[in-house]
Amino acid sequence: KAAKEHDVPEDLNELLEDKVLETVSGLPYVKVSVVEMTCLNGSDEEDIMSKSVSSHSDLIPGVYEGGLKIWECTFDLLGYLSEAEIQFANKTVLDLGCGAGLLGIVALRSKAEKVHFQDYNSTVIDKITLPNIVANCINEGHDRKTSKPPSKRPKVAECLSDVLTKCRLFSGEWSAVTQLLLSSNKPFSKYDIILTSETIYNPDNYSALHDTLAQLLATNGRVYLASKVHYFGVGGGIYLFEKFVEERNVFRTSVVQTTNKGLQRCILEMAFKGSS
Repeated sequence: KAAKEHDVPEDLNELLEDKVLETVSGLPYVKVSVVEMTCLNGSDEEDIMSKSVSSHSDLIPGVYEGGLKIWECTFDLLGYLSEAEIQFANKTVLDLGCGAGLLGIVALRSKAEKVHFQDYNSTVIDKITLPNIVANCINEGHDRKTSKPPSKRPKVAECLSDVLTKCRLFSGEWSAVTQLLLSSNKPFSKYDIILTSETIYNPDNYSALHDTLAQLLATNGRVYLASKVHYFGVGGGIYLFEKFVEERNVFRTSVVQTTNKGLQRCILEMAFKGSS
């Protein structure tokens, strides 16, 4: 799937029009069921919603990679970033396979210098990720510490536009986005931190993911990858991916958190071998 960089529209009001905001982990985000309805009514150029509905699947390889849903490992990683006090200030960050973009948004709110977002589907970037970034940029008066959603749609006029200048958004498959970044005329520095959640369910994608991480991570950078231990029916999982990485002999890996509630899940930290 070809890579595309998405522009931030000049009229930010459009992004939150007809959107309903909810709050999760203190982060406002657009209610996906409402977005799904508008997509089914014809505002989805990729037609991923109708395909997802007709096939009764959140994953259609080569068509739709699940970005409209917030998967549970995202919450594991959000919790870990907070508990481990991962420092984002002045760092360049990539939210890879971003979906709702919550991981990258946390980095933005933690004073990262630049945050880039990538998802396979352009619909996800336009209808979910970008509105979520704007919703979190808004200098809103409501208390983010409560779980209550904003009582009304915030005024986008109050949006902190300097935060948006830190963002770039991309859709397309990993290898194509990597090539776009590395060959672009725009200045590009490799990422200090790459965040990714639920992206190793399909072993067929391990080579592309590994190459992307190897090409885009800064020398002393870190990858934080959240995953289920095993994805039933698809075959992927944390141990299979660790074995793949070990055989490539580029990264060292360590499991930094394990969650046993429900299906066992892990967070993997990756760094280049020999890095500090």
